[in-house]
Amino acid sequence: MKKILMAATVLIAPFAAVLAHANEDALLGEARKVAMALPPKLIASLQKGIGESGLEGAIAICKDGAPKIAGEVAEQTGWKIKRVSLKTRNSARATPDAWEKAALESFDQRAAAGEPAAKLEMGAQVGNEYRYVKALPVQGLCLGCHGMPDQLSPEVKAALSKNYPEDQAVGYSEGQIRGAISVRKTLP
Repeated sequence: MKKILMAATVLIAPFAAVLAHANEDALLGEARKVAMALPPKLIASLQKGIGESGLEGAIAICKDGAPKIAGEVAEQTGWKIKRVSLKTRNSARATPDAWEKAALESFDQRAAAGEPAAKLEMGAQVGNEYRYVKALPVQGLCLGCHGMPDQLSPEVKAALSKNYPEDQAVGYSEGQIRGAISVRKTLP
């Protein structure tokens, strides 16, 4: 009987591994899709805000509009979604946990070694959740509020100081990693 059970285990194990891998690939694809739903909506909102109110309008959108958009994406998909960074603008919302911080540090190292920031991502099952992070490279649009401090307008500096007194999210140049979109979902 033991030999039959061992033989069955040996025969079934490869199929179980294939199924587990297929499930992980499906979760990665789903997480990627959820994460990529946020940037186009945020960029469109930022462009509209800048057009209506200048860069100061973009600050309000990042502060209040981006979490609202993320909440809408979360409600539609069932995934929790947020933006995180090693250099936070809003530490209450954007401070990474240990897993996210390790991913962001890895992204910085990989980008320094020549990997394109736009392609950096990481997904894994962590405990009873599937977690995914996608690097957010700085785009030209971002530099008016996240660029070199001496190049920010006095109005932007004043709005940042008012809204984010402990702001660390400046000093970037185009293509650098500003942070990441982080998504997570509890597994059944």
